[in-house]
Amino acid sequence: MKYEWFIGLRYLKAKRKQTFISIITIISIAGVMVGVMTLIVVLAVMSGFEKTLKEKILGTQAHLVLLKVGPEGLENYEEVTRKVEKIKGVISAAPFIFNQVMLSSESNVSGVVLKGIDPDRVAKVTELAHNLKAGRLGDIKGSREGGPPGIILGVELAKHLSVSLNHTIQVISPLGTLTPMGMMPKMKQFRVKGIFHSGMYEYDNTLAYVSLESAQKFFSMGTRVTGIEIKTKDIYQVKAISKEIRREMGFPFWTKDWMEMNRNLFSALKLEKIAMFIILVLIVLVAAFNIISTLIMVVMEKNKDIAILKSMGAPSGGIMKIFIIEGGVIGVVGTALGTILGLGIALNLEKVTDFVENLFGFKILASDVYYIDKLPSQVNSLDVVLIVITAILISLLATLYPSWRASRLDPAEALRYE
Repeated sequence: MKYEWFIGLRYLKAKRKQTFISIITIISIAGVMVGVMTLIVVLAVMSGFEKTLKEKILGTQAHLVLLKVGPEGLENYEEVTRKVEKIKGVISAAPFIFNQVMLSSESNVSGVVLKGIDPDRVAKVTELAHNLKAGRLGDIKGSREGGPPGIILGVELAKHLSVSLNHTIQVISPLGTLTPMGMMPKMKQFRVKGIFHSGMYEYDNTLAYVSLESAQKFFSMGTRVTGIEIKTKDIYQVKAISKEIRREMGFPFWTKDWMEMNRNLFSALKLEKIAMFIILVLIVLVAAFNIISTLIMVVMEKNKDIAILKSMGAPSGGIMKIFIIEGGVIGVVGTALGTILGLGIALNLEKVTDFVENLFGFKILASDVYYIDKLPSQVNSLDVVLIVITAILISLLATLYPSWRASRLDPAEALRYE
């Protein structure tokens, strides 16, 4: 073992009369450990939130929608749907109608987005069938006895209107018919045939579904639809698939993917994750100051040893290496311990939160407020590697000034009064 490593590792320990040095060494290691552990856990939770949010959005929305320029809508949608499904990367497609209406029950009124869907095909492009908590998709086609057609409401919308299965509500469209008395809104009765829960408050409170035929009749669209919903094989290749669809279909068709429809939300999440990373790196920087103070105190205490080493011919670079090794070991050990603890917590976050909730008797995430009753966690290997590299680099940078001070020590001055 080279003398730099031997002395650097030896200085991590303390003599019997100098236990204070060993204590601040332990504190420095603990500081790096806490910083790394916190970074790993928080970024795992942020990634988990992003993943969970993405799953909930894509459970209600399609990966991609195909629309036509102009207010008249899309005709010959069956032919367009078949053509789209033949394009590489597309799994399935389904027509839809999209419009704003007002729902009225005996106790309340609410403005919502009414979506006309094909019950037989919508399950192939969204998770609506999976999200249904009551009723069936096929029931919205209407009864054979001539009763009102069916409608599916979000769970929060049903609560707001105080309705449940088989209750009747009024659907009112401001785009009514022109009469001698002026514009009269169009109204039609619908019977609640299903209630869905997507986990997203905005969707559960502002979305309602009816059959494609009912929407066409209500909005006087004839055989036209608003557009085509498309499910792709890879949600991250949706830009390329969208470009291919536009090239194949030509003008006046245009597309809009899930990233564009939720750009603000995911941009905010990404910015928040970056900001959180920068803020938490400050914890590691605080630990780096502990390393600096530890090494400065060791240098001051080891003046005699450094002077003897230089008198024996040790170069300045060798002296620097001794203290870089000492600080580097603190950083590496702290980073390793923090990584192990951070991964342990992040990978078992549900058990940890259950323990904390049972210990203190409160709910960390109330499902009636956040719609997520557990803290989501997703460990990304790239995040962990970035955290480890950052922590070790900061620790090594923290050793440079104390090591330089040690290498500049004049042995004659240090040994003058010895």
